Amino acid sequence: MSTPKRYEYLFLGGGKGGKSLAMDLARKGKRVALIERGLIGGSCINVACIPSKTLIQNGRNMHTWRVASGEPVLRANMANVHANIRSVVDGMIDSNRQAFVHSGLDLVIGSGTFIAPRRIVVRSSSGVEQIFEGDNVYINTGTVAAVPDIPGLREAHPLTHVEALSLETLPEKLVIIGGGYIGLEMAQAFRRLGSEVVLVHDMPRVAIREDEDVSFEIQSAFEAEGISLKLGVHVVHVDGLTGKKVHVQLDDGSSIEGTHILVATGRRPLTDNIGLDLAGVDRDRHGFIKVDDKLATTAERTWAIGEVAGTPMFTHASFDDYRVLKAGIEGNLRNTTKRIIPYALFTDPELGRIGLNETEAKMRDIPVNIAKLPMAAVPRARTNGATRGFMKVLLEPASGRILGFTMLGSCAGEVMSVIQMAMIGELHYSTVRDAIIAHPTFSEGLNLLFATVK
Repeated sequence: MSTPKRYEYLFLGGGKGGKSLAMDLARKGKRVALIERGLIGGSCINVACIPSKTLIQNGRNMHTWRVASGEPVLRANMANVHANIRSVVDGMIDSNRQAFVHSGLDLVIGSGTFIAPRRIVVRSSSGVEQIFEGDNVYINTGTVAAVPDIPGLREAHPLTHVEALSLETLPEKLVIIGGGYIGLEMAQAFRRLGSEVVLVHDMPRVAIREDEDVSFEIQSAFEAEGISLKLGVHVVHVDGLTGKKVHVQLDDGSSIEGTHILVATGRRPLTDNIGLDLAGVDRDRHGFIKVDDKLATTAERTWAIGEVAGTPMFTHASFDDYRVLKAGIEGNLRNTTKRIIPYALFTDPELGRIGLNETEAKMRDIPVNIAKLPMAAVPRARTNGATRGFMKVLLEPASGRILGFTMLGSCAGEVMSVIQMAMIGELHYSTVRDAIIAHPTFSEGLNLLFATVK
């Protein structure tokens, strides 16, 4: 094994937060190395946000054409869909690779494992090993899909979202286990592409962290599109092989036959077998790295970034971790406490949420005034035929400040950002109510929503 290579800043994993900080430091002339197993640019652009939203858009295009043509049995050419996904992803990978080169950092491809504090051995695909040392080390290894311990499930070789995004043949009948964000997005996308879809969830409603009215509206939309929902039941056994035939047995005595099975039941951190004990880095009982409010681990001059540190599993949250760490390097005060992170679910209708929802307000005994507006009241929603859903806002009674906003409707994520800016500025709700918003836009619904506040 050759002499160790030493860097001022050493990154294990190149997700959004890590790669952003690594490039920023390299551009400033620091000696930086980024160790990556192979997903250039991180999981978001390779196997998560970007390819999944491209898949969803292909499904949306099919749905629009199916409605316009009156041909309900149209099925997508999955090879073409896959080619479109690869084109988008490959373009972004190339863009990230060029950004790495231009920043001046050293990109190291291989699997990294700690052998001591701030010392990592990297094994390349050819088996060659090299030791890297860092004055400062950042762990950004991310998470992977968790496969529950259900008899027969692993033997059936289930799809996760990663394999689903690589399919070149459209499933005849897809059985999805899990009713969270990933399961919901995959269910509607494949249904719109032409698959028969059954979604199995062990909770009484989908999107269980959202308010009941949100869950019920999503369920209604899915059922209207022909997605079969099996709620409040557990999968007890799976037989068969994905891609051929699968038999899914439920605890209520019923069963489901399908051609493919997809698991979307959560994610686990990539912290096993990377030598964290040798690095002096502690984990919690779920395997996530323990960090303080400045993302420092239990090891000296070692930090964790993004999902592996327990940060909410969104690319934009990981990017804010970058801001926290950058501020720490520059000697500025910034931490992860009290930050408000927006949520977006890219189903149709789309979900956008920022701050408190009704469920959380009740659990925390926070008094709120609530205003709600159906999307059918928004002129743009009517012109677009997108009247399903609603807007809802929570206000602090004494001050009139906005505490939370939920929208289920077309362009919800974009409209939510308007409210986010108002919350950051601590504006009184009447400022949004009285703003001159262009007509007819979805954001114009905010005028109407706040006008209903009593």
